[in-house]
Amino acid sequence: MKHVLQNERGMALAIAIVALVIVGALIAGAFFSGTQEQRVAENVRRVQASFGVAEEGVYDIIRTWDSTVGGVQNRAKYAALYPYPAFPAAKDTAKYAWKTSKSKTGSYSGSVLKLNDQLYLIDMSAQDTMSLAGRIRGGGASQRIGLLTRIRPVQINTNAALTSGGTNVVVGSASLDGNDHPPTGWAGCPPVDSAKPGIRYQVGDTVSANGHPSILGNPPTLRDPTLKDSAFSTYGDVTYTQMAASANITLPAQNFSNTIGPVVTNGSCDMSVLTNWGSPMTPTGVCGSYFPVIHITGNGAVINGQEGQGILLVDGSLSVQGGFQFYGIVIIKGSLKTSGGGGTPAHFWGTVMVQDTVSFADTTNNISGNANLLYSKCAIIKALNKTGSGTMLRSRGWTQLY
Repeated sequence: MKHVLQNERGMALAIAIVALVIVGALIAGAFFSGTQEQRVAENVRRVQASFGVAEEGVYDIIRTWDSTVGGVQNRAKYAALYPYPAFPAAKDTAKYAWKTSKSKTGSYSGSVLKLNDQLYLIDMSAQDTMSLAGRIRGGGASQRIGLLTRIRPVQINTNAALTSGGTNVVVGSASLDGNDHPPTGWAGCPPVDSAKPGIRYQVGDTVSANGHPSILGNPPTLRDPTLKDSAFSTYGDVTYTQMAASANITLPAQNFSNTIGPVVTNGSCDMSVLTNWGSPMTPTGVCGSYFPVIHITGNGAVINGQEGQGILLVDGSLSVQGGFQFYGIVIIKGSLKTSGGGGTPAHFWGTVMVQDTVSFADTTNNISGNANLLYSKCAIIKALNKTGSGTMLRSRGWTQLY
């Protein structure tokens, strides 16, 4: 027995096997831990890449607001409140196909939903390139973020039914009313504003009557020493030239004889027709929420009949005849003449600004016929909100969506 107990042959093999098992387990544990750390790091990197791509998508929409989301041609689609049941219909939201980021690190897609006339929600999802390619076990990474965006309207001084920079304003059998007139049938109008001047004009200019006009407001006429030529060309940090360059309808001066009016094709408002300026007379119709920025180049434009809304920019002089109705803001660099009217007098709902620049021979605004120039805060605000650009809120406008 003593001899057997002292025989230790074979122990080295057992110890070696145990050591190999323990070392192998340590190595396997280290390898597993390292692999997990690598996967976690890769996932974090992909999540961060996806997050960066989502941010790029959000700010790309804001950056190109006028030509994509915020352009009046697209914004007419937005009518839904958020959240919307299931997936919003195409007319209620602007959806975007997947778009590759500038950095080529991933792609983003999302939608813009309307909360009200001044507030929108950008809902953006993104994935990095590897995740989109389907090469990642488990589906890869993705990020979804939301950004509240408000409308930044152009800062136009609209404190009168008619603001004139011309030498003379001759008023015939017309009505210029600075009292606030909400358009008939329009929903969501603000409370009635205080009365504004019927005519606001520069020092040295004159207002005269030729007939029996009706000039109302507080006061009816105002000779404003603060009114300068710059008021007709600069609106906050935006100029007339910049607004004209961003217009989505540009037409040469011509005789628009009963051609300005809404166009409906296959049940939708056809915004490709340049003479379709919306439908203010039917605000609940398919073109009722379409407020374009219209730029008329040249001199001597004549408009007779039908309707339009939004912001109208005229490089030269404008003559309005018949019963043409325009709702919003009108800025004319030349002079304004109105005539005719009959049973359907020419109307301007909102505000009209006429500079009467010296480059045009006629510096007299002749408001005659049965024309009505009515101040309307609602028409002004609608036009500004529908044609403004998108911008971030100053605080608490961003959130991560899941």
